[in-house]
Amino acid sequence: MILYFSGTGNSLAVARQLAEQLNERLMPLIEATGMDLTDEQRIGLVFPTYDFNLPPALPELISKLNISPRSYVFTVVTCGSMAGNCIWVLRRILREKGIGLAYSHKVSVPDNSALAFGRNPNNQLKKFERVPARMNEIIRELQAESHTLHYSWFSLLSWLLGRPAIEKGMIHCLGPKVNPDKCIGCNTCVRVCPMENISLVESRKTKDRPSDSKSAPLAQTGDNCTVCLACVHACPQQAFITNGHQTLKERQYRNPDIKLKDLIKR
Repeated sequence: MILYFSGTGNSLAVARQLAEQLNERLMPLIEATGMDLTDEQRIGLVFPTYDFNLPPALPELISKLNISPRSYVFTVVTCGSMAGNCIWVLRRILREKGIGLAYSHKVSVPDNSALAFGRNPNNQLKKFERVPARMNEIIRELQAESHTLHYSWFSLLSWLLGRPAIEKGMIHCLGPKVNPDKCIGCNTCVRVCPMENISLVESRKTKDRPSDSKSAPLAQTGDNCTVCLACVHACPQQAFITNGHQTLKERQYRNPDIKLKDLIKR
């Protein structure tokens, strides 16, 4: 079984290829929490790195997985450049459950993290030229059930960024915020958010509507954001502000092999 977490499709594209080549089922990580996976002989965890760490929501989700200690557990992470501490942290989480991490590797993809928001990930598509060779290497090693941990070292900077107080502050500063003057209540962000952290509320818009007009649906973010930016890159109105930057259409990104419906269908 291949379990994935993906905001803009990079990790989903990798997970889908792994599932096809290894003849495994594919499932969103969130759906797998609480399920009995003890009969699965092979478990793959595919997810992105955020600020050199796991996405904030993943430690809790992974701790809820019901996996057999006898399973061959591996991870493949997607990142802009460095894997940071995410593999090291994943090993610790699994170890606390009595589960060993047998294999790890990374795949470099366009960086569309909140910290880097403002740069154009669509200008980094040349990174995909190296992906086939890396994926062939990973699939070959996984078919042989290799026990190799690539990129699993400890980083003090990543550890500091992952401290709860710092991480909470970064989510508060970097988390997407709705621009009410652009939001039209289309519900796209609600449907694409993997954390179910966005809802529509009835609210008067301040700029485009007169004060006596009827209230209109408006997107509102909650307290469960993991800063995946799925909403930011999917919004057809570019109605989110991230890291102080207005969303520009030409900087919205989705993995070229993934459609919007693939991210909505969870």
